[in-house]
Amino acid sequence: MWKKILWILLSILLAIVAVIGWLWSLVDDSPALTELSATRAEHIAYLQQSLTAQADDKPRGKVLAVVTSTAFYPPAVVDGKTKKTGYELTELSRFYWVLQANGFAVDMASPLGGDAPRVLDDDDMAEFDYAFLNDATAMQKARNTRKLADVNPADYQAIYFVGGKGSMFDFPNNPDIARLVQAMTAQQKLVLAVCHGPAALALLTNSDGTPWLAGKKVTSFTNAEELLLLPDAAKRFPFLLQSKLEQQGALFAEGPRYLPNLVIDGQLITGQNPWSVWQLAEATVRALGVEPRPRLASAEERTMQLLLINQNAGLDAAVLQINDLLAQGPLQRNLVLMMALVAGMAGEWSQGATLLRLTQQLKQQQQMQLP
Repeated sequence: MWKKILWILLSILLAIVAVIGWLWSLVDDSPALTELSATRAEHIAYLQQSLTAQADDKPRGKVLAVVTSTAFYPPAVVDGKTKKTGYELTELSRFYWVLQANGFAVDMASPLGGDAPRVLDDDDMAEFDYAFLNDATAMQKARNTRKLADVNPADYQAIYFVGGKGSMFDFPNNPDIARLVQAMTAQQKLVLAVCHGPAALALLTNSDGTPWLAGKKVTSFTNAEELLLLPDAAKRFPFLLQSKLEQQGALFAEGPRYLPNLVIDGQLITGQNPWSVWQLAEATVRALGVEPRPRLASAEERTMQLLLINQNAGLDAAVLQINDLLAQGPLQRNLVLMMALVAGMAGEWSQGATLLRLTQQLKQQQQMQLP
């Protein structure tokens, strides 16, 4: 009997090892063709023309990007433990470069002013993000953000609330944010926000005391996205963002978890998560009356397109698009694998298995293209 039990346990162990080995074989560990951390704006073709134009042309207008000043979770919220937070660099850097490439200047402000806390996620950082870190002008603005109390809304055509978990603490109930949004909406200017950035709008009221968001179409980082990776989010934050927006009467548009989703309601433009920033930035340029300059989609964007095809049309349709997408440029296999693991974490085993098959198909197509 004991031999039979040991044999069963050994078989299970070997099966687990085999599965882990197969999953590991799907990881893309190919070395990068270039050292991304050394990327500068002049290395990116999309930005070269705008860099030349900066010295010769006046900007078409100015946009204010607002970032959080919150560097740590409030200890009282997280049982006395300190944990760093701030704004997501990718949500600022990509917006900054798209607006600049299309002739608009971007200023930066925060509730306290000065050097606002940045969050750099190595898994998400790419060329545009490192170019921002290596650009003297961009970093001068980031390290010396204007204090919101000193901002004149008349100077700007749009205000953009950058995401990052820190914004959940110092954006809501901020009197200067309320002043700026009310002044800009009164003049039909743009209000923009992404991911946790809509926290700036969550508690705004009209002059008659009614919620500013009532009846407006909006999106943000969703409860599904928040709670999957941060199960105690309701304790860490003053509120769950999606729930609060809905409580305020917003018409919340929830897209698939961790996939791009953009919502436009007149002069209000919101994006669901960090992967929505590219769409939001180019929608902003259009709303400002300019057709965005052509831009080669990033590897992350192409991979998100593949994931959206899988989400909307199924695995077979996604597999059929792999070669066409690879012809446009690289795809991030690890991003597809990550989404498969996320689906497994959510207990969506069928979806997780489908994404693993997509990862395997992508690996095969990538290997066929190797010299």
